[in-house]
Amino acid sequence: MNNELLAVFEYMERERKLDRETLAQLVESALQVAGRKSIGRVRDLRVEINRKTLDIKAFASIQVVDFVRNRDEEISLDDALAKYPGKPWKLGDLIEIEVTPRNFGRIAAQTAKQAIIQKLRMAEKDKVYAIYKDHIGSIVTGTVRRFDRSDVFVDLGDAEGVMPGKERVPSEEYQMGDRIRFLLLNLDAQALGTQLTLSRASPEFIKKLFELEVAEIADGTVEIKGIAREAGFRTKIAVHSRDDKVDPVGACVGLRGQRVKNIVRELFGEKVDIVKWSPDIKTFVTNALAPAKLLRLDVDELENTVKVIVEGEHLSLAIGKKGQNARLTAKLTGWKVDVQKDESDISFEEKIARATDQLAAVDGIGRDHAANLVAAGFLTLEGILAAEIQDLVDVEGFDAEIAQQVRIAAEAAFERENGKAPES
Repeated sequence: MNNELLAVFEYMERERKLDRETLAQLVESALQVAGRKSIGRVRDLRVEINRKTLDIKAFASIQVVDFVRNRDEEISLDDALAKYPGKPWKLGDLIEIEVTPRNFGRIAAQTAKQAIIQKLRMAEKDKVYAIYKDHIGSIVTGTVRRFDRSDVFVDLGDAEGVMPGKERVPSEEYQMGDRIRFLLLNLDAQALGTQLTLSRASPEFIKKLFELEVAEIADGTVEIKGIAREAGFRTKIAVHSRDDKVDPVGACVGLRGQRVKNIVRELFGEKVDIVKWSPDIKTFVTNALAPAKLLRLDVDELENTVKVIVEGEHLSLAIGKKGQNARLTAKLTGWKVDVQKDESDISFEEKIARATDQLAAVDGIGRDHAANLVAAGFLTLEGILAAEIQDLVDVEGFDAEIAQQVRIAAEAAFERENGKAPES
């Protein structure tokens, strides 16, 4: 009896619940490959394992020929009749002979372990794929198990997923043992083991959370038209109702705001703006920039731009912290959004300061010359270019050389900004 192989089989039968017939067939197949290294070149190698004793025998075929050219694979007719009596051998017949090497039992035990482990890995891979292949884009729940640099490895119960650093929310911190929800972003069956990629930074994660929390979205009454997100900080989601009787924003907010509160809690406090979608871009942008009050919106369809004019006190609200509100509105609507302060709301001092800053930024003018130009009434590049050289010479602190220098600098700046030279 092959004791080494028996020990491997008994462990697999007991611990992995694999039956002996399956194990035997697996090892036989593996040994047919491994056996060639021990046996050498033979024809039609076959390995057979006794299901009771686990003794192993290897067989190969030799062909009956009239003239032997390869002793490993051929035998003469006379030798065949002499060595293997009992059959009327003829030219072309194949005779199966035993070629079991002396150390085949030890080789079998080692091969069995490798083959079975590989088989189990493939089976596990197939199992994970079968479980998760239809759940890509869905929410899964798992427990944080370990970290590898910025990657987070998560125990999903019947598989392990990984959240790469780029799919993490920058503001979120995780601890070993934390139970958290993720978006199953991707499944890679070509990896060594089936790779489950998770995400909490994807806008799709927000969409799936709303689908789980808001019944009207789940049943199709309310439709999510778009999502713009800066993960960890702020998200804007545009919603539309297919039923005039259902308020899409109210449905998402929920009674006393409970639905959106649940989502914000899941996002560790990330701000979520729920916006009513509209096919009219002016209305859509107005809704997206709320609660800022807008004075006017100018739409340029050729440039796909919306110019938004607001009162001074609402400028910071409309733009948002570090431009975030305006930036997310642009992402959500798909239009360029340019938020500007109402010029009529700008004081004389502000206008002077703005004009000075704009001219001072022009290479070749500088702040001192800019201040003198503005004081003399030259507030723009166009104003400088429309003036006669003598008018510029008359500016305080200017002479003919400085006037010419400023004129050249203004022409160059105008051409850069407008893509053409100023008209004479």
